[in-house]
Amino acid sequence: MEYVYAALILNESGEEINEDALTDVLDAAGVDVEESRVKALVAALEDVDIEEAVEQAAAAPVAAGGSSAPASEGGDDE
Repeated sequence: MEYVYAALILNESGEEINEDALTDVLDAAGVDVEESRVKALVAALEDVDIEEAVEQAAAAPVAAGGSSAPASEGGDDE
């Protein structure tokens, strides 16, 4: 999962998702980087619109009858 998170970080910061950038983020996070996994993820994301994919993923629980708002923890604030 950390590989996907690294790609999301790069996307959010406006950086290109490539092998070097992904490896740098993973290294900075202390992840033992597997070059084959980096290559596979970069190749898999080549034609993916990440913003659109994130929006669709966020909309999926709502379409399934769930709520897009996080569940409340604790009691009333009164």
